[in-house]
This record gives sequence, C-alpha cells and structure tokens, in this order.
Amino acid sequence: MSDIKESRKNEKPEASQRLALIRHSVSHVMAQAVTQLFPGTKVAIGPSVENGFYYDFLFPQPITLEDLPRIEAAMKRIIEEKQDFVRLTVSREEAKERFAEEPFKLELIADLPVDGEITIYAQQNALGETVWLDLCRGPHLANTREINSAAFKLQSIAGAYWRGDEKRPMLTRIYGTAWETPKDLKAYLSFLDEVEKRDHRRLGKELDLYSIHEEAGAGLIYWHPKGGRIRAAIEDFWRIEHFRNGYEILYTPHIGKSWLWETSGHLGFYRSNMYSPMEIDQQDYIIKPMNCPFHIMIYKNQGHSYRDLPLRWAELGTVYRYERSGVLHGLLRVRGFTQDDAHIFCTPEQMEGEIREVLRFSLKIWKVFGFKDIKAYLATKPAESVGEQSRWDAALESLRKAIEAEGLPYEMDEGGGAFYGPKIDLKIKDALGREWQMTTIQFDFNEPERFDMTYVDSDGQHKRPYMVHRALLGSLERFFGVLIEHFSGAFPVWIAPEQAAVIPVAANFNDYAHQVVTELKSRDFRVTAELDDTRMNAKIRSCQNRKIPYMLVVGQREMEEGTVSVRFRDGRQLGNPGSATLSVAEFAAYMERKVATRDLEL
Repeated sequence: MSDIKESRKNEKPEASQRLALIRHSVSHVMAQAVTQLFPGTKVAIGPSVENGFYYDFLFPQPITLEDLPRIEAAMKRIIEEKQDFVRLTVSREEAKERFAEEPFKLELIADLPVDGEITIYAQQNALGETVWLDLCRGPHLANTREINSAAFKLQSIAGAYWRGDEKRPMLTRIYGTAWETPKDLKAYLSFLDEVEKRDHRRLGKELDLYSIHEEAGAGLIYWHPKGGRIRAAIEDFWRIEHFRNGYEILYTPHIGKSWLWETSGHLGFYRSNMYSPMEIDQQDYIIKPMNCPFHIMIYKNQGHSYRDLPLRWAELGTVYRYERSGVLHGLLRVRGFTQDDAHIFCTPEQMEGEIREVLRFSLKIWKVFGFKDIKAYLATKPAESVGEQSRWDAALESLRKAIEAEGLPYEMDEGGGAFYGPKIDLKIKDALGREWQMTTIQFDFNEPERFDMTYVDSDGQHKRPYMVHRALLGSLERFFGVLIEHFSGAFPVWIAPEQAAVIPVAANFNDYAHQVVTELKSRDFRVTAELDDTRMNAKIRSCQNRKIPYMLVVGQREMEEGTVSVRFRDGRQLGNPGSATLSVAEFAAYMERKVATRDLEL
C-alpha cells in the first residue's frame, strides 16, 4: 500500500469545482460524525450534488430530524480538529479487509473492475492517526480547516433504497448543504424559504386549485373549479394561437389496439412505462402513452400530395404513463397528463422553414406567460439510431439554423437525440432563476418508415414525409405546476380564476354589490360578491389570501354614483386623477385591456 497525500497548493479550481470539493468533504465529515454518535451504523454512499450533499446509512435504530443538531455539533468538533484528507491506493484484498464490517462497501468493491485502481480517503488527526475512512474516488479538500463550520447545514431525512432498487434494503438518507461562507449559506437558505412559499403543492391546496387522491389512484390529478378556470383560459388561448398559426386541432381516442405501438416501436423500448393491455373482443387494447400513432392514422386515412403539405396538427391529448411511486411529485411528475402535442408533416424543402416557424411560435407563447430567459439544447445523433445519415445531417442543420435565426443561446447535447431523430429542447428560467425543461421539437425518421407514410411529390413519385413532434408547454399539469411557482399563485388577471371580488362595506350595500357583479359577469369576467357577515377588512384579507387581482369596495358613495373603489391585491388603489373611484364601465374597460393584451401586471 502507498499513502499519497494530495497536494493542492497550486490549484485554483473554479467556484463550482471548489464547492463540489467542499460538499464532498463535508459529506465525509458527516458520515464520521454519524458513525461516532450511532455505533453500528452501516455506511453506503455520500456524493456531492447540486447545492449540497447527502449520505445514505443503515442505522441500528431510526433517527429523526431532532437528531440533526447533534450530528451538526459533532461535525463542527471534527472540523476543529483540523483533520487531513489523505488518499490511499490499496489492493482489492486490503480494501475488503478494511471494510470487512461494511456490507455496502464490500458490494461496491466486488463491482469494481478487476484491474482498476481502488482508492480510500482517510481522515487523519494531527498525530497522523486514521480516525475514519471511506471507499472513495475523491477528490477532497486537503484538510477540514478549509471547511467553514458556520457555512453548512443538515436539512432533511428521507428514505432511499440501496442502489435505487425497491427490493434492496431501505436506507436513511441525510441531506445537507455547504458553502464557502456563512453569507452564501444564508442566501441559499433564504432562497429555499422562497421556494417553500411558492411550492405548487402547498399553494395548490391553499388556493383550492387541484388535489391528488392516493386512495383513488396515485399520480392522477383532480382539477378543482378554480384550477379548471385557469386551465380553460390557457386552453382557449392555446387553441386561438394554434388556429392563427396554421394548425388544425385533432381529437383522438384514449385507447387503441396494441399493434399501433408494436408498429411504432414503442412496445419494444417503452413497455415498462406503458400500462398493461386490456382485452376487448379478444384483442389487446392499450391506454395511450402518446398521441402520435393516432395522428399518423388520420394522415393515412387518405392520400396526400406535396401540395397538401405542410400539415400542422395539434391536440390536447390526455395520455397515461407508468411512473414509480417514489418519483411522483405533485403536478410535476404524474401518471396521467394532457400533452399539448403537435405533429408536422412536411417535405424536405419545407423542413427548415417549418422548424423556424415552430421555434418562433414556441418563443412567442412562452413570452406571453412571462418567461423570457430561455435557452436551447441541440441534441445530436446517439450511438444507436435509425434513418439515413443525410436526413440526420439535414435535420440537425435545420434545427441549428432555427436556433441561431432566433438569437437563442444554446448548447450542444452530443448524442442526446432520440434514436429516431435529433431535437431541440427549450429550457426556461422562472422567477427564482430555476431552469425547467419544457418545449421539445423532435424529428422522427422512424414512424414514417414503420407506418409506410407517403406523399406524391411534384415528379409523381411516392416519397416519405418528414415528421416533427412538438410539445410546446410539455403537459398542462407540469406547466401548471411551474406556472403556480413562477407567479407564487398570484396569476395575471387574464388567467386568474377569480379576476375581481366585490366587497360591500356593510350589508345594506349587498344589492348594489350584486348589481356590479351581474354587470361584470355579463362582460364575461370572473367576479364574485363577498356577501357574508364578516367585517370588510376581513373580507379584504380573505381576497388577498386568495390572490384575487382586484377588490372592488362599494359603499354609500359608490352606490349613489354607480362607481367602485378599486384595490389591487398588493394594497395599492386604482382610480382617476383626484378620484379614488371608477365607474363600473371604466373599470370594465380597464380590465378588458388587461385581458385582451394578456398583461402580466395589474
């Protein structure tokens, strides 16, 4: 065995690399503290991850969140000891000997290449004595003195199957975060507080937007009336814009014979995410996991000439895909969702123009919803693929030109395309700067071939059309989750489930409040009257908690003048210069402009 203390005297790693070193080193300090505090604990793995680290353990007895402060205190004592992180290269037999009491480490050692190097990181005290060690590739900091003991925090506990296999032991995973300075830690924890406030699961319940009923089926979304109002507004906008941009709207069945997915190839590579067939008339039917085979059947219903192309067909089609219960997450990861799907069938000559149009259209829609920080990822041909190389090259070049024509920043995702074609993924940043992968523009050289799709070209020859899959919002459920968090539930007026609430200052003005509501509803606004017996200020607070854009307060003066006193949900007031009130017609005109222009501001 040779002991090699890593030298980093001349290294100047980038900030992200430095943070990774800190976090990985803190994870080892945490594991050392845990094994000291809880003798008999078996250690699994503990990598650094984005914004932090975790470690998996098999404890002899359960631990709780109340144990985390004890572990943090033990970690700070270890850091104060200024222990060295020392890299050791060992033989396979020596590694087995050192970890003879650690079953998870022995399993990892058994899986290592026979001729590969095995490394251990030991933590040594000032006397050079090893006080703790772990099987690890590294790298790590040189010494625990490089860890700021005021710049890390243990955050949560979760269950995690060993190696992600639900048939293997359930381990306890401790999550933490670590930074270079206490200031950085404080900023990150403040960010997490804001994330928690915006969590779509929390806001969805508080605002009565949707629910999930595990007893009736996990991963399935129940849209409540207020959530339904928002969805209807989004869908109406979506349909109008698609018609304006040359699309036709399709509606297809929810189930189909299994040969559709045998032909498309999905049964071959996607079966684990598809629900089991049901037998109908001695035939296997499958609930659809995607819409494309149905659109192809409509295409094949009649012959097509080059004069018919391009065909732009879109559908809000509900599909069902099996996801493990452990990965389900509110609206963001579900088993049933409505995909805003589209398929474009075009000639090779139309391909580049169609891709540019799809990208332009997608960016326009995203900006209407307030997302302007958008980045593209251009995914290229994977090792295993179908389709002629010339088609791949032409398709990839058309995608690249479309991105560059729109001035979008982009990165190459080498080998990240599907086996049936290259693609563009658009990722958006929300109000907190988090990136979400949403739109996909995907070429498909597979299904036109498998379904024998053709069109008659100008030379009279039958040729294969190009097929492009396009999911713009992705799915309505996931998009809704992102939208809730982006706006923190305070939706712009054009999609708000309740656009205005009329609040009488006393019960004797209830009739006038009802009159105002009736007039505004006649203009198709979503308005309610707050006519219960609570005090006016309590009604205002209730409306603010419901994040209603406008509160229309009415009393004696307003009833006599036919006006309303307008309050925004943030407490500001709206009115003409020198007046705190607007006529009902003036307010209606104001709100009509906000809705018509889809203004994001009140």
